[in-house]
Amino acid sequence: MTEDSQRNFRSVYYEKVGFRGVEEKKSLEILLKDDRLDIEKLCTFSQRFPLPSMYRALVWKVLLGILPPHHESHAQVMMYRKEQYSDVLHALEVIRFISDATPQVEVYLYMHRLESGKLPRSPSFPLEPEDEVFLAIAKAMEEMVEDSVDCYWITRCFVNQLNSKYRDTLPQLPKAFEQYLNLEDSRLLSHLKACCAVSTLPYELWFKKCFAGCLPESSLQRIWDKVVSGSCKILVFVAVEILLTFKIKVMALNSAEKITKFLENVSVLCFT
Repeated sequence: MTEDSQRNFRSVYYEKVGFRGVEEKKSLEILLKDDRLDIEKLCTFSQRFPLPSMYRALVWKVLLGILPPHHESHAQVMMYRKEQYSDVLHALEVIRFISDATPQVEVYLYMHRLESGKLPRSPSFPLEPEDEVFLAIAKAMEEMVEDSVDCYWITRCFVNQLNSKYRDTLPQLPKAFEQYLNLEDSRLLSHLKACCAVSTLPYELWFKKCFAGCLPESSLQRIWDKVVSGSCKILVFVAVEILLTFKIKVMALNSAEKITKFLENVSVLCFT
């Protein structure tokens, strides 16, 4: 039996006995042992397979540029990241912009705003739409990443990626969603159009917030693996899958307002 045949046999066997992903985990561990991490290979892996939870934060930090590819620099760079985190946090405390009562996600937001040179004069100032996006992503990230320093940096760089790398792509996703839904279920799309619901669907929740606050973290992790590693098109496929999953319910609703409200409150959906 060839090496590839043995690997395929083991993969099938592992899946049958309930250890799906064992081979994938081993492959990732091999990639992570390299002295200089191969960003392209890590991106390819993340696109093809869900990241094991024990390695997710590390891979995300490398792919988002928080950590360099070289292993030997990780400890020193993270020390600098922690020092910067502490300095920015201390600055907000000194100017009394935050207190012990400030929710952690809001602390992350003000830190991000301060570092971006966009800190408002007072915490009582109304939030900008981009602040709402940051808070939604930070709140979801809190459930995935235990360490507060990691959580801040990953949230910040994740949002920056949305605003830079995907800036031109995100506005095109609603149109792509309509095209893919038409291919999957033209009757469902026709119903949405008849109810004038296509333009009122929760695109901001789906595409700008990347489903934060809409789907459970167990699903978000797998979706965000793809976003972090370079593909925001996954967001379109997830949106289409939501519509197909709840087709019967959506078809029974006869107004754009009811359809949008229902879709905004979808909170339990498992992707396998």
